[in-house]
Amino acid sequence: MSKPTPVVLCILDGWGLRANPSDNAPALAATPTFDRIMAECPNSTLVTHGPDVGLPSGQMGNSEVGHTNIGAGRVVAMDLGQIDLAIEDGSFAKRPALQDFIAALDASGGRAHLAGLVSAGGVHSHQAHMAEAAMILADAGIRTVVHAIADGRDVPPRSAHECMARLRSAMPPGAEIVTVSGRYFAMDRDNRWDRVERAFRAIVMGQGEASESESVAVDDAYAKGITDEFIPPTVLAGYGGINAGDGIFFTNFRADRAREIMAAIAAPGFDAFET
Repeated sequence: MSKPTPVVLCILDGWGLRANPSDNAPALAATPTFDRIMAECPNSTLVTHGPDVGLPSGQMGNSEVGHTNIGAGRVVAMDLGQIDLAIEDGSFAKRPALQDFIAALDASGGRAHLAGLVSAGGVHSHQAHMAEAAMILADAGIRTVVHAIADGRDVPPRSAHECMARLRSAMPPGAEIVTVSGRYFAMDRDNRWDRVERAFRAIVMGQGEASESESVAVDDAYAKGITDEFIPPTVLAGYGGINAGDGIFFTNFRADRAREIMAAIAAPGFDAFET
């Protein structure tokens, strides 16, 4: 019996094929080994975005999406698309977690604090989901404030104005953005608690840099050469923190970069820094 020939699955994360060399690192770089493989070996291409990988049409892929579909060997419906469908068919508003959240706030009389990445990137969140949650809460008579996390990684580094303007236009009257923070602080996942603490203090205690609006906070950051990802946790006019009876609802659907900030806010026995 012949010995099986080894097979290697080598994933080049972020490597794509596009004829136009503009802003195209693989095409512009010297890649003799890759060029030889493509010239001499059987090859094909994969579609890594949209419905072929379980995403809505026109939605770019990402590392998690690619690895999930390759590992499963089939198209896997990703969270982004499933939430979009749930919003479309009305089942999102009926989800037990959201209904329990509404019931608790109705009983306490507290405010809802929506927190999440304000981005159309679709990797960790989508701003349309936050806007929909705000509408559902408003329809239930719950006062709502928003803690906006600026992206700058899954979308262009200076796109916060556009993203937040779209969110604001889609939110119900009375819902206000009360803090802004770059994801560098609010979405750490490597136990860099000094960063997380700054986002925590802005969200929970109303402490941090101050600004009159999210637009001014973004402009001030840009004036200092700071892009969206690194906007320091900033408290907007009049916000004093989370009060007794309030509740927080995190709208990111990907958990890895939400765990630390939510642990600081809600986990019993949390001790990475003083809360």
